[in-house]
Amino acid sequence: MEVSFLRFSSVLFAIILITTWVWRVVNWVWLRPKRLEKCLRKQGLKGNSYRFLFGDLKESISMYKEARSKPINLSDDITTRVFPFVLQTVQKYGKDSFMWIGPNPRVNITNPEHLKDIFNKIGDFPKPHNNPLVELLATGLASYEGEKWAKHRKIINPAFHVEKLKHMLPAFYLSCNEMLKKWESFLNNEGSCEIDVWPYLQNMTGDVISRTAFGSSYEEGRRIFQLQREQAELAIKAIQTVYVPGWRFAPTTLNKRMKEVDHEVQGLLKDIIHKREKAMRAGEAPNDDLLGILMESNFKEIQEHGNNKNMGISIRDVIEECKLFYFAGQETTSVLLVWTMVLLSRYPDWQARAREEVLQVFGYNNPDFDGLGHLKIVTMILYEVLRFYPPVILLTRTVQKQTQLGNLSLPPGVQISLPVILVHRDTNLWGEDAKEFKPERFAEGVSKATKGQVSFFPFGWGPRICIGQNFAMIEAKMALALILQRFTFELSPSYAHAPCTVITLQPQYGAHITLHKR
Repeated sequence: MEVSFLRFSSVLFAIILITTWVWRVVNWVWLRPKRLEKCLRKQGLKGNSYRFLFGDLKESISMYKEARSKPINLSDDITTRVFPFVLQTVQKYGKDSFMWIGPNPRVNITNPEHLKDIFNKIGDFPKPHNNPLVELLATGLASYEGEKWAKHRKIINPAFHVEKLKHMLPAFYLSCNEMLKKWESFLNNEGSCEIDVWPYLQNMTGDVISRTAFGSSYEEGRRIFQLQREQAELAIKAIQTVYVPGWRFAPTTLNKRMKEVDHEVQGLLKDIIHKREKAMRAGEAPNDDLLGILMESNFKEIQEHGNNKNMGISIRDVIEECKLFYFAGQETTSVLLVWTMVLLSRYPDWQARAREEVLQVFGYNNPDFDGLGHLKIVTMILYEVLRFYPPVILLTRTVQKQTQLGNLSLPPGVQISLPVILVHRDTNLWGEDAKEFKPERFAEGVSKATKGQVSFFPFGWGPRICIGQNFAMIEAKMALALILQRFTFELSPSYAHAPCTVITLQPQYGAHITLHKR
């Protein structure tokens, strides 16, 4: 009797367990998405009807692959190539529309007042939890929320103070000068050459991060950069699939390679950090690079709270911040510079005006910190490039509880899409010339150009604005000033215009440019 009862209990428990699991799966792939769709449509939002499990992913990926299959004309709107499905959704259903990322609806938000609320109310609109495989690329400050974000921001802030950035200027100069010497070595007897500047700009900005973050040369960090670039490519593949909970443990080729890359990057960074800790204990470590400043700031935070290590950040956290330095620091500036060279090649009058300003401020002397602050035309150009070619074309947020946004009442489970590239090119916000390259729109600064609205956010906006914004802008000004001092440049006949997203907005076929020695 007792055995039968136990057997019955086991069977009953198994039935309950299976029923619960089936219910959760059915709710995840069908019932919950349909409830959310009904709620969104009731509020006037439009989009495709939910399709089982994949939503709009298959169509989105298909359109993206088709768009990437061939270059476009220089005069074409790049949005059709880098953002085809989102653009189609907005054109078909209007700005207040939604799309499906698997079983999750994602609402497009382009209204400046709504954008302002989202950026300011970071507690109501946190960043979504990424596919765990994608997080292998980098987490760090950019991904954290709440108290952890606040603690990391406080500890990292000193590394990006203006006075600290001034001390990094020699590293900016050294790295850029080495790149330009290589370019000069390629010049023919007429003082010209054609090169793909993209890999050189990537290497140069990588060199800058290695020097400023770790006090080492690019050669020491070369392997980390190679691995991080590969990880970015793999992360894109991971993003383009519906993530099933637990799938990261499956022994697929993609999963295994992403974990191998992460393991190697962690090991390389751990070695650098342990060497620095050892040097710090011996009183021999530099404290003027990003890692030194970060570790010193962390040590002070721990001391201020009675040597409570819980008040600081762990070695694992330091590694994640280093991965973020490597990826975000290098990528943002390299893509800004490559598109600046492409656009100044296309608009030689602006190239000439920028060069005239650089020579007026510096002559042929090395650029200094104060002088970089006086480059008004160069700054206008860089802002317009960031408007035209934002490094990240889309930001996302999530809703975790019923939340009011303007006249919308968003239920938990909805994602929010902030399509940077669409807002930056919106004629209602920027005027009829929004799709034209016109740096003069920034002649009186960003606030005047945007009429005080949140319509320009290449580095994000609000409390979570990119902590490395000034670092990237100073590095870009230094590099552009040195390039303009030494060369005039134009697009090569072999240049193929093909912007594409590999996390950041990059030239798919490189940037073939003809340089002429001045």
